[in-house]
Amino acid sequence: MMQPDRPVGLIGYGVYIPRYRIAANEIARIWTDGQSGAPIEAKSVPGPDEDTVTISIEAARNALARSGIRAEQLNAIWIGSESHPYSVKPSGTIVAEALGTTPWISAADWEFACKAGSEALTAGMGMVGSRMAEYVLSIGADTAQGRPGDALEYTASAGAAAFILGPADECLAQIEATVSYVTDTPDFFRRADRPYPVHGNRFTGEPAYFHQIQSSVKRLMHELDRQPQDYTYAILHQPNAKFPQAAAKRLGFTPEQLAPGLLSPKIGNTYSAAALSGLCAALDVAQPGDSILVASYGSGAGSDAYSFVVNEKILERRHLAPLTSVYLERKTFVDYAVYVKWRGKLVMG
Repeated sequence: MMQPDRPVGLIGYGVYIPRYRIAANEIARIWTDGQSGAPIEAKSVPGPDEDTVTISIEAARNALARSGIRAEQLNAIWIGSESHPYSVKPSGTIVAEALGTTPWISAADWEFACKAGSEALTAGMGMVGSRMAEYVLSIGADTAQGRPGDALEYTASAGAAAFILGPADECLAQIEATVSYVTDTPDFFRRADRPYPVHGNRFTGEPAYFHQIQSSVKRLMHELDRQPQDYTYAILHQPNAKFPQAAAKRLGFTPEQLAPGLLSPKIGNTYSAAALSGLCAALDVAQPGDSILVASYGSGAGSDAYSFVVNEKILERRHLAPLTSVYLERKTFVDYAVYVKWRGKLVMG
């Protein structure tokens, strides 16, 4: 279990979800003549002018609005993603420039499949906790990746969640502790020269997702001497709608604890922002004294689990930026042809 010497918390948070959606039934119409079942209702789709950088900027601005600090007070900006727009050029510097924080700031990109965002969060926690930094902006963001016709195409979506970490006496929610659990489990990967990831179906549930999530959550609760009923909300990584519900049941959490952060049926899996977007949704409704358990998952594989306690500052700052529900309700549906065009899936040879 990892705990900083100086108490650390979230002093600001923000989410961004593109307005465009494609219904899962529309994807099924193309590939299975509508005969297969749809794993979710719809997924978010980035617009033709959106990528990991632009959605990170939107989420970051929302986090800053809730934080009470100026952008130039940030000491580091770290972007966790598996869909950075450049192979060799950091997303972090572009976001830093757009927010007006350059040049005296640390900026970097993080990678660890779907938990790249939580890796950036843990690193920010360490920087603030060690007093090497006063404020760190950590972001998880991704855009949709999925080979046409593949199972991932139904759920791989787009979104970003941003968090500003700072001293606990300024925070909306304090981070009590975190635990990381990793193994070499190749359930999902994409080589550098390939446009789409591939997945080993027989590893995806066990021993990948369920083993990693359950291990990190159980260890965290054991170290903190907690039981599932001690938490108001539980947010688990959402590769689809079924996995987090099954894992929560195994761990002893109720559907009511899971419900506020379960966004995947409406917007799919926002990859590096999947669990973190759920955390934003829970913070949108949490009350002072509530406790939140969050567990991310990244293929390859690993899970980061966190324990948060919400304080009274949430009430005065929550409505300083759009709530997650605003982005969920703001939706424009596109058909498969528009989706394929925008995502560059048509290769002209």
